Amino acid sequence: MSAAIEYAVPVSPHDAVNRSILEVSEDCIRGFVREPIREIARLSGLHPLVVIERIRAMLDAGTIRRVRQTLLATNLAQGALIAWKIDDSLIDAAFDFIAKRDPFSGHVVIRNCEKGRTDWRLWTTLKVPTGFSVEAHCEYLRRQIGAERYRVMPALRAFVLGVGHMRRKGMQPGEKSPALAEVMEPSIVDLSARDWDVLIVLKQDFAPDEIGEGMWERRARAAGIDVETFLAVAEDLDRRGVIGRFSTFLEHTKPVAGEDRLSSFNGLFHWAVPAGREIEAGREIGRFAILTHAYWRNAGPELNDVNIMAVAHGETKDQVMAHKAAIDEHLNATGIGFTFTNVYWGGRAEIKPSEISPVAYREWARKAGVL
Repeated sequence: MSAAIEYAVPVSPHDAVNRSILEVSEDCIRGFVREPIREIARLSGLHPLVVIERIRAMLDAGTIRRVRQTLLATNLAQGALIAWKIDDSLIDAAFDFIAKRDPFSGHVVIRNCEKGRTDWRLWTTLKVPTGFSVEAHCEYLRRQIGAERYRVMPALRAFVLGVGHMRRKGMQPGEKSPALAEVMEPSIVDLSARDWDVLIVLKQDFAPDEIGEGMWERRARAAGIDVETFLAVAEDLDRRGVIGRFSTFLEHTKPVAGEDRLSSFNGLFHWAVPAGREIEAGREIGRFAILTHAYWRNAGPELNDVNIMAVAHGETKDQVMAHKAAIDEHLNATGIGFTFTNVYWGGRAEIKPSEISPVAYREWARKAGVL
């Protein structure tokens, strides 16, 4: 561990005040809120000035890697998880190319599986605006990185979409909701030019000195958009199902500010449940509180006909596997069962928001020769 750096304001996520803020600010501010800092303060029981000071300091120190309004991108662009079959000797260069040169790929992760060896070690997420081709985009990337093949796996249903790493610390295996998870079906929403103007402003990362009250008013004025129009459009977009949450994203895999990693292990869980029972299985799996994401995706025969995938984070491998075992046991107890399961462990990773603007995509595709 690197030597600790001294800050005037505590920036450790383990500090009691910071923890109380982060347990709220990671994923509890759902939808569009006019004063997100005030809402974080209310839910954490702290004064807004304390919240402002701590979030600014943690963002400046790197404890928080970004602060932004998230969007439900599955309702704004064609999205998919992409598995790449690529020779090991090319993986690092492929990782660098996609992470640095493809703004429409978000998560880029090199993974190894728990059971056996896999030729599908590079996994990425992709968002391509409506009117453009996911396949054409992947084919372009395949040529650039030298991959043999790729598998496009769109989310047919979503059951869990959240972060909340601080809330999940110390969670016991098997903790779950008494209610089945809700089923979310991706559905592209048609947006006007004005909608996109507001959306582009909404999704931009906040700098430390922007954190405070009246954040959206300042953003709107800087973009040359009437404040009341901006707020009204943002609230309408929320009602139409394209706004996610206001979130402080923690740097949970890299040591920051002299601290250990928040979670050293993340596992992508795979299950092949009986065909026709994917939604039932997803709703049962989605009850488990440890999961940050859970989807129905069809992986195909080369990836063992897996159809349910979920992600969990933990401080140790044994901890993550204990949570996985509890979910396996529950699937069997419900009579759903599975014919195959595995865990793909996350290694080298780059996590960034995917660009979703059609205007930005057209310009990128023109320069890249994709169109």
